[in-house]
Amino acid sequence: MASALSRRRRQEDAPYWPGFVDAMAQLLLVITFLLSVFMVAQFLLAREISGQDSARGKLRAQIAELSELLSLEQSAKAEIEAALSALTDDLQSEKTRSVSLTSLLEAEKKARPADASANVTGLETSLDKEKVISSEALAKVELLNQQLAALHRQIKALSDLLGDAESRNKTSETQISDLGKRLNAALAQKVQELSRFRSEFFGRLRQILSQRSDILVVGDRFVFQSEVLFSKGRAELNAEGLQEMDKLAAAILELEKEIPGDIAWTLRVDGHTDADPVTGANFASNWELSSSRAISVVKFLVTKGVSANHLVAAGFGEFQPLDPGEGEEAKSRNRRIELKLTER
Repeated sequence: MASALSRRRRQEDAPYWPGFVDAMAQLLLVITFLLSVFMVAQFLLAREISGQDSARGKLRAQIAELSELLSLEQSAKAEIEAALSALTDDLQSEKTRSVSLTSLLEAEKKARPADASANVTGLETSLDKEKVISSEALAKVELLNQQLAALHRQIKALSDLLGDAESRNKTSETQISDLGKRLNAALAQKVQELSRFRSEFFGRLRQILSQRSDILVVGDRFVFQSEVLFSKGRAELNAEGLQEMDKLAAAILELEKEIPGDIAWTLRVDGHTDADPVTGANFASNWELSSSRAISVVKFLVTKGVSANHLVAAGFGEFQPLDPGEGEEAKSRNRRIELKLTER
């Protein structure tokens, strides 16, 4: 009687529990996938703009160099203007002294014509010297004016170059911003497309493998217990495993036809073992056993027409257990093949 009641309760609970597990598994699948795609998007974006960052760095260095040259030219201009101002003042003073000497000479000639000969000679000599000094000062002023005009031209050229460099810097920053937006939009579109195909693929696998209690969904992965596919300690697919892999190959072939060629995707086949050491001479460790089993699955799928560049085989040995326990049930859970549809 108690056994009949127990079976009846399991039958009544059965419709609800698988649905709840599927819903939770689908939710975990979507969240994990979106997080992984977000990380890949950030990596691609960083790699895409690294070249732009290098160009911007060179542009900024050029701007700094031009700014420094402009500052030096402006400093030189200020020094030349100061020297010009001083020479102009000296020239004006010499002109004033020349006028004074000329007036004094005329006065001497008129006041003492007979005695003024020696004084006049001295004054004329002084006047000639003043005229020479004035001529030299005028030549220096002319040279400084020429240098100042050249500096004005150089400063204008540097200012134009600096303005052009700053304009190109702003354009570069705008282009980088636009590139980031376009890349994010494209990645978001690819994520949505791959997510849709991934959901369809796993939905199709659920329909195909729904009658098997030893094939589970864990997060974003399908899990085959090793006993379904392989004999103990062996890496060759057994008869039952070949039947299950036939179903899987058919689903993957349909998926390959539907996913556009510009979406980079792979089906990763992960081999896992329990923590018991391997026995016999076939495999040196659980690494070799888990890798060989994953490779056997991949090779079989290739023989069925699945494209090899959409398949990845990986061996994890005993280092990624599902169940940390040490009993036989835990070990059985940990001996498994996992399938994960992911981006390349």
